[in-house]
Amino acid sequence: MKVVSPSEMKQIDRKTIFDMGIPGCVLMENAGKGTVQIIKDKFKELRNLKVAIVCGRGNNGGDGFVIARWLKNQGAEPHVFLIGNKEDVKGDAKTNLDVIVKMGFNIREIKESKDICKFDKFNLIVDAIFGTGFKGPVEGIPKQVIDSMNNVSIPILAVDIPSGLDALTGNIEGSCIKADFTCTMALLKRGLLLYPGREYAGELHVIDIGIPKELYEEIDLELLELSEMKLLLPKRPPNGHKGSFGRIFMLAGSVGMTGAACLSSMAALKIGAGLVSLGVPESLNSILEEKLTEVITKPLPETEAKTLGIAAFEPICDELNKADILVIGPGLGKHEETAKLIREIIAKITIPTIIDADGINNLTFNDLKAIKKPIMITPHPGELSRLIGKSVEEIQRDRIEVAKSTAKELNLPIVLKGASTIIAVPDAKTYINPTGCSGLATAGSGDVLTGIIAGLLAQGLSLADAARLGVYIHGLAGDIVADKKTEYGMIASDVLEAIPGAIQSLLNKNCNNVGDKLPRYKGLLF
Repeated sequence: MKVVSPSEMKQIDRKTIFDMGIPGCVLMENAGKGTVQIIKDKFKELRNLKVAIVCGRGNNGGDGFVIARWLKNQGAEPHVFLIGNKEDVKGDAKTNLDVIVKMGFNIREIKESKDICKFDKFNLIVDAIFGTGFKGPVEGIPKQVIDSMNNVSIPILAVDIPSGLDALTGNIEGSCIKADFTCTMALLKRGLLLYPGREYAGELHVIDIGIPKELYEEIDLELLELSEMKLLLPKRPPNGHKGSFGRIFMLAGSVGMTGAACLSSMAALKIGAGLVSLGVPESLNSILEEKLTEVITKPLPETEAKTLGIAAFEPICDELNKADILVIGPGLGKHEETAKLIREIIAKITIPTIIDADGINNLTFNDLKAIKKPIMITPHPGELSRLIGKSVEEIQRDRIEVAKSTAKELNLPIVLKGASTIIAVPDAKTYINPTGCSGLATAGSGDVLTGIIAGLLAQGLSLADAARLGVYIHGLAGDIVADKKTEYGMIASDVLEAIPGAIQSLLNKNCNNVGDKLPRYKGLLF
């Protein structure tokens, strides 16, 4: 499913109205009618349902006026509140305001604090105050109204986007509607999928308002969806052998960080790779041999700090001749000699490679920019911050655009980990992942993800497809664990063990939405 910015949505609306000739009133009618259908699905019986519809003066309020009309026609008791004066409502919104006035609606104008009612007498509150063009902090009477709406234990439905939420970044400056569900029009908005916005949006429902699909085919941001992820899962020929499913060589581990090497290498096997060899500092080999049964360990020359040393270059090259995929980084440690080794390896490689964690930390932006090989990097915001010279706060404020611009500058795919994880592919699409939970914010979780992606690469997927499917499965495995152990009680090895269950969810032909199986994945119900 396509995901749009406010400016993209505005352009699509404009083309729909002026190029396609579909009047704005028709779009508004479809938006209101579709939202009422969602209300009906939720409450089953609309007769005598008391609904407070709080409207702004723009088109979001216009949607609210249409909702009021349709609710009344179906037996509900809608009450319309307008923040401001009726005389200030213009365009299509005014057309629909005039209609409900003629129907006998008493429009209660909220101009000052004393006009704000107590919302606890209603069964449902509809937020139709601000649309996707809103930015900045909510102030004055709108702030007081939003706070009053949030302070009652009544379900809130947000029209298009919760008022107070930045539709581009998901950021919130001050008061914001905390919706139980959001009916967004035509396409998902970025801010609904990025935190903290995703937490404020509740369940998401996309309403088809009649915009021709050809108008948004060129949108380059997409949500990862279960139906497509099912199709990406590599096929397993029944007569295959371990060579059929790929050979991975992984450079990982240092003193105190052997766990990262274990988690990543085992994740690659759990996702279906045929064979994983793990190159480690020689003094740590006995530890890893004891920890790992199915992974082949390769002791390599090390530095005095017990990280991989430059003398490991030749034996590593020998291993690369036998490998299909290379992984550099989990728990590798930082050292000048290790950094030199990584740069020499990168100059030599021809096979698809994932650079993660300390693999990234041992390199500079210019090191990566000079690479002309099939390489992907998988940083978390802290690692990307060091690499590109932007603060973590700057990155988190606009995760999508930072990932896109960095991928383009470096000319390689990037997996920007976190909530929500972004996959950016240069000169192609960018993807946002809906799976996962706060329980994945635990030591070693990223190492599991690296192994999953590597295992999918080994089975023949492209860098972009392996990243997409790997991120989705990793998040889904986290959701499975959280449903059993809670987000508090899960650790990275739990996620590792849940990988087969996540794959089973993809293979389940009767499961069209992960929400059918996992209540935790309830936020995307379109």
